[in-house]
Amino acid sequence: MKIALNLVFLVPGETGGMEVYARELIPRLAATPGVEVVCLVNREAAVDTSAPWGNVAPMEVVPVHARRRIEWVRGEQQHVPRIASRQGADLVHSLASTGPVYGKVPRVTTVHDLNYLHLPDAHFGVRALGMRLLVPAAVRTSRRIVADSTATKDDLVRHLKADPAVVDVVPLGVAPRTVAPTPEGALRATLGLGDRPVVLSVSAKRVHKNLTRLLDALAQLPPERRPMLVIPGYPTPYEAELRAHARTVGVEDDVVWPAWLNSEDLEGLYALAAAVVFPSLVEGFGLPVLEGMARGVPVATSNRSSMPEVAGGAALLFDPESPTAIRGAIEQLLGDEALANRLRTAGLARAAEMTWERTAELTVESYRRALS
Repeated sequence: MKIALNLVFLVPGETGGMEVYARELIPRLAATPGVEVVCLVNREAAVDTSAPWGNVAPMEVVPVHARRRIEWVRGEQQHVPRIASRQGADLVHSLASTGPVYGKVPRVTTVHDLNYLHLPDAHFGVRALGMRLLVPAAVRTSRRIVADSTATKDDLVRHLKADPAVVDVVPLGVAPRTVAPTPEGALRATLGLGDRPVVLSVSAKRVHKNLTRLLDALAQLPPERRPMLVIPGYPTPYEAELRAHARTVGVEDDVVWPAWLNSEDLEGLYALAAAVVFPSLVEGFGLPVLEGMARGVPVATSNRSSMPEVAGGAALLFDPESPTAIRGAIEQLLGDEALANRLRTAGLARAAEMTWERTAELTVESYRRALS
């Protein structure tokens, strides 16, 4: 089968977990016997020489700039169906919750979450409007829907009236470390971490990530026992509000906000972190939970949405609407060595079950159902 992957959404370094999904899935699909992949990318992504598109799988450039959301929609709705048909594709697989509504080539769409319904402020401007229109349209017109978790499948059935028989749950995976982490001393010096324990929260600066309550929880800790909080992730317009809130609650000097990090620095942060805390209110999957566990870091996360499903009993759960509960989880991970060691062991075992190879295998099964 020949699969046209719709990557018009992907601007390298600016797309968060959906970029990770694409970068990890493409080489594994391309390596699957009987599967041919062609990647349809925008002009921004086409110049990324390190990407799997154009290297492990051929690419064709869709003539749009995805930073301009109107162009992104036009590329997806007009150009992708035409290019996929010309390529002789058997299916178009759209990887970012929206996809072409029309076209001769049958469609599969991965819907990661319905955050635009749960938390309307999670998206901005034209993209927010597009999600409200285009996600339901993609669900209605795709032969199969791929959902990252059972929680997302349930949302699709409940809110968008999707037929549960056409929704395939395909969990995301985690990859083995392939680069050497930046040495701890160098990373602490670069980020100004001093010698304090580090709590890591890999997160885009968006409302649904619940970072204000994480800052409130940090403020509740006595200054002499307060860790450094590091929040790497691509910036958004909401970041200014988060920084202002940190100043208001008195933790401005206890938080570091690096933008998109290279792989070596991110691995270095995981290596030196005492804990990973992920307080999101709603997630289609919650990839940082799995990534923390895979690196042997004790994890605490929300007790709602997909997070308990991903954690599989290998993380400490808390009420994300309670800063006091978040503070308590941080104190437990930093102060109870026996608990931290138990979570490290359980997390590594859980992460070993969740591979990108399995993600690709289940994705191909969804393709076969779409074509049967």
